[in-house]
Amino acid sequence: MSLLAPRSHLLNDLNVEAYRRSVTEGVERVAASLTGATSPFTGVTPAALAPVVDAVDLDRPLGDTTAALDELTDVYLRDAVYFHHPRYLAHLNCPVVIPAVLGEAVLSAVNSSLDTWDQSAGGTLIERRLIDWTTGRIGLGEGADGVFTSGGSQSNLQAMLLAREEAKAAHPTQLRVFTSDVSHFSVRKSATLLGLGPDAVVTIPTDRERRMRIEVLAAELRRCEAEGLVPMAVVGTAGTTDFGSIDPLPEIAELCAQHNTWMHVDAAYGCGLLVSPTRRALLNGIEHADSVTVDYHKSFFQPVSSSALLVRDGATLRHATYHADYLNPRRAAEERIPNQVDKSLQTTRRFDALKLWMTLRVMGADGIGQLFDEVCDLAGEGWKLLVADPRFDVVVEPSLSTLVFRYLPGQPTDPAQIDRANLYARKALFASGDAVVAGTKVDGRHYLKFTLLNPETKASDIAAVLDLIAGHAEQYLGESLVHAS
Repeated sequence: MSLLAPRSHLLNDLNVEAYRRSVTEGVERVAASLTGATSPFTGVTPAALAPVVDAVDLDRPLGDTTAALDELTDVYLRDAVYFHHPRYLAHLNCPVVIPAVLGEAVLSAVNSSLDTWDQSAGGTLIERRLIDWTTGRIGLGEGADGVFTSGGSQSNLQAMLLAREEAKAAHPTQLRVFTSDVSHFSVRKSATLLGLGPDAVVTIPTDRERRMRIEVLAAELRRCEAEGLVPMAVVGTAGTTDFGSIDPLPEIAELCAQHNTWMHVDAAYGCGLLVSPTRRALLNGIEHADSVTVDYHKSFFQPVSSSALLVRDGATLRHATYHADYLNPRRAAEERIPNQVDKSLQTTRRFDALKLWMTLRVMGADGIGQLFDEVCDLAGEGWKLLVADPRFDVVVEPSLSTLVFRYLPGQPTDPAQIDRANLYARKALFASGDAVVAGTKVDGRHYLKFTLLNPETKASDIAAVLDLIAGHAEQYLGESLVHAS
């Protein structure tokens, strides 16, 4: 083995041939892994894989791209969880579109940093154009603005920061945030990080469709003000993580206007509706929001990370602005230099917007929306299968592309035992590698979850996985009866 001089690995005009060879070889390995993945997962365990990774001596480089890729196959590629496989049905992870992957390759190689104009130039303008495009799709108005983020949790955190500053309470402990009992955990986490206190988040129960009960929200807002507290924000969800349910956004907007309360919509999942040719009306009311979270890396089929926070009034982004003489001095703002760091919680930041830009320029918004419509249609087919199958109890008809259900044995069985059977089925399915499904709790009981984001998944895949789940659950219950006797 001969190690090349360190400078030979730098990406510059002197080493473009090495760059071309290395990247091409990497692409070929990934292509081989994609075509060779006959299931979404191999079933490898942490105990089996950890020694392989631990055995790598990071202080002894291989000095050769081919050798490093061979090793990468052993430690990662062979056992990766492949979201592109039609029987990956678990979390909010999507297969990615090729134009976005191309954008990823370009942005990684050029390595622009989107904090200041003098580190990004056209990258800044592209991100700003995409922000304007998204706020236009939402309908936030001419004064709207926003910034790309690392994901929905960061977007929600920044939204709550802006809401806190706009509320102007005498003390943070006076502030209250209202959100449904099935909203994303990052709302509660954000309240904690912002120092609002353990009682700051008021949980509003949901109806049978898992949508926020508007009459309870109205009562809680009145109670809050009667107690001398300040309703800082209401967080409506457009696509809950567990159910894909969409809160009644027009009614929430009306209450927020009555109580002078910040309205935030977490549309990390449901943002795909912004480009849907058939389902855009499901987001009616979102145009009244003060801030909106979108995750393009969910329902726009973008690689992680690609997310954004959008705001109705761009001036509110000033609450995240800090000036540093070496980076974005005040005179830069006076000179109208477009520095994105003035809007962001991050400083150094990837040019993730390029992936969405390339996607829109190659396949267009309607193309993305058509893909999202396909997975929503598929969820409807899956719901019909579950409703017709006596082996399963399905919680709610899907609004988007999520199905929550539970295996039920044919004979009367202790609910705790049914819980264990469903947990076992999920674990056994994952260990087999045949399919990957998620799990959650509904009213204290264990349920399973399909999150359908792959247009290549078919109803026959759903039916086959349901059979596998039932088989594993029945095996567990049969063995339990044997042991009990």
